[in-house]
Amino acid sequence: MSDMTDQGLVRCGWAQGRPGPDFELYRDYHDHEWGRPVRGGAALFERMSLEAFQSGLSWLIILRKRENFRRAFSGFDIEKVAGYTDADVQRLLADEGIVRNRAKIEATIANARAAADLGSPQDLSELLWSFAPPPRPRFASLAEIPSASVESKAMARELKRRGFRFVGPTTAYALMQATGMVDDHIRDCWVPAPAG
Repeated sequence: MSDMTDQGLVRCGWAQGRPGPDFELYRDYHDHEWGRPVRGGAALFERMSLEAFQSGLSWLIILRKRENFRRAFSGFDIEKVAGYTDADVQRLLADEGIVRNRAKIEATIANARAAADLGSPQDLSELLWSFAPPPRPRFASLAEIPSASVESKAMARELKRRGFRFVGPTTAYALMQATGMVDDHIRDCWVPAPAG
């Protein structure tokens, strides 16, 4: 299902809605971020963290709290988050601006440490992008889009082996979609396919 906006643009069905702040958050995320290639290690760490926090929740909740997450997690600076202590866990559990889930908070810190162990933020980018499949034609509808793939299962296994947490095959696939490793905009969507 797709949605014609007041600008006459066809968008993926999940980005539809009635005019208002929530619709604008979804629309802007869809139009300017989702599916666009992201290669910076810190940016990928942020996306990985937010996808993990989203698990079991609406993505809209995460979008509404995104700036709070950035503030609370030191701009998702890998080295800074890797150095967080129990005091930081308590600070984050008390922060009403984010999702206060101990397991997800602790996983984000553990993931920063695992990312730091790779050597550099660029190494995280290289690791994640090594699982990107070759480009394929866009699907005609949202119903055809999988929730996981061979590549996301392999990514999840490798991340787990390296000490990452809360990044199973479905979360890994959502990360791949969000960061342009796969192009899951529908065929009629106005957003251009990534070059190359």
